[in-house]
Amino acid sequence: MDGEVSWQTGGDHSAKRRSLMYSQLTEPERYTLGVLNRQGLSRRSIARILGRSPSTISREIRRNACHATDGAYRPSKAQERTNGRRRRSRRVRHHGEAVYEAIEYLLQHEQWSPEQIAHWLVLNDVARISHMTIYRHVCQDTRCGGVLRSSLRQGGKRRRKRAIGPEKRGRLQGKPMIDTRPEVVETRLEPGHWEGDTVIGTVDERDCLLTLVERSSGIALVAKLPHRTVTAVNRATLKLIRDSGMPFKTITWDNGTEFHGYKALEDATGVRCYFAYPHRPWQRGSNENFNGLLRQYFPKRRSLARLRQHHCDLIAHKLNSRPRKRHGYKTPIERIKELCGSLHFEC
Repeated sequence: MDGEVSWQTGGDHSAKRRSLMYSQLTEPERYTLGVLNRQGLSRRSIARILGRSPSTISREIRRNACHATDGAYRPSKAQERTNGRRRRSRRVRHHGEAVYEAIEYLLQHEQWSPEQIAHWLVLNDVARISHMTIYRHVCQDTRCGGVLRSSLRQGGKRRRKRAIGPEKRGRLQGKPMIDTRPEVVETRLEPGHWEGDTVIGTVDERDCLLTLVERSSGIALVAKLPHRTVTAVNRATLKLIRDSGMPFKTITWDNGTEFHGYKALEDATGVRCYFAYPHRPWQRGSNENFNGLLRQYFPKRRSLARLRQHHCDLIAHKLNSRPRKRHGYKTPIERIKELCGSLHFEC
């Protein structure tokens, strides 16, 4: 890996990160602590004399005192216990700067999750590192004024209350609901079963995105729509079905009225359409998860008016090339090729 990494990172944070690392007391400091403790000084006073944090002194006494006998703190016993713990603990593998440069590159430029990065590094024999170590690296970077946290998928998201009221969307009598679709769709073993929805930017504009996600592989298609209407959705869906080169057997739609032209789509393509129930996003979990990933590139309340189809294709390809945990960290493109053989498609 050394010498192969071409990206640059903010190396000025590394010294600050090292300065924040906790270090245990040394053997001389333990003997000084023992003397001062026997003299009856408070832990805050001892900490001031040793130039340490009061919590460090409290933790040292609590951890190494002779609790089994009289509860006194004896420096020799404390040092003996510390040495024993160090011998029994596993050796921590320290990773070079090149590894952390790779991690920061994948976070900031590819928007991979720490878990995806950790497994990718192992699969490619780069380094063995835990995803929790990557999260700690991000937290240390944040404390030092870094911006790695903003590259996490939920980095800037805040929880909000959900409005409760009567259902106002999707009122169409006789539409086929999700519980009437074939059982094979639930197994995710057969390719060709999709989930669909639209994604908006700002509430006062017409432009939006149509997203389709294949359930067995997770591969996704994204189309830019000039407006969120039945005509635009049907036209874009028909084009995706014909141009993608991938199998289409069923589509499970959200409850929006823009999908109420499903009968015309079924007549033109032979693809059966179904609808999820209102306020049950887990019924289209693959699509909802993908839309969450898409929000990292197209945040809410940001206009989509200047967005073009080639931008959508680039983002879709990036997400389709990202390793997924449920596929053993293979990408959706690799998974769909396993299921369907060698396919030729645009995304």
